[in-house]
Amino acid sequence: MRLFVSVDLPDDLTEAVADLQAEFEDASGLNFTDPEQTHVTLKFLGDVDADQLPALERELEAAVADADVDPFTVRYGGLGVFPDLEYISVVWLGTETGGEELTRLHEAIEHRTTDMGFDPESHEFTPHVTLARMKHAGGKELVQDLVQERDPTIGKVRVDEIQLTESTLTDEGPVYSTVESFSLE
Repeated sequence: MRLFVSVDLPDDLTEAVADLQAEFEDASGLNFTDPEQTHVTLKFLGDVDADQLPALERELEAAVADADVDPFTVRYGGLGVFPDLEYISVVWLGTETGGEELTRLHEAIEHRTTDMGFDPESHEFTPHVTLARMKHAGGKELVQDLVQERDPTIGKVRVDEIQLTESTLTDEGPVYSTVESFSLE
């Protein structure tokens, strides 16, 4: 199973994400994520054997307790890129509020999962929603302009759980399904 831990965006933000992505549609070289599957990845785990699942679920439950984060509100807004504006590989939507709580959850999950033997993150955690991946730099200038000029806010959401999500790769792109949810209450 190819797994990651996430905070999923609700269906009522799908249209706002799609509208934001549409602003980038003239930028060649971008592959857009499915707005119906948008999320904040707290930890990418990769391939996990099914027999590891019970222990992983116990550790994620413990990580939620360790983080000591009550349900909170995330306001999604602002644009950014990874790794930087000169070499763009990912275009993302950021968080205006709720980033501190998302970071605390990430850190607790990172600690618990690396103790289990999962690879540690190789970069600093930035809470974000991936809007598109850049496959070639044809539309780089348009992306740079939009990221520097636009400061959109697409909505706010109450976060009261995190998900363990399975990613199944298909010819049409990844399909995500929730394996388990972990309440923050």
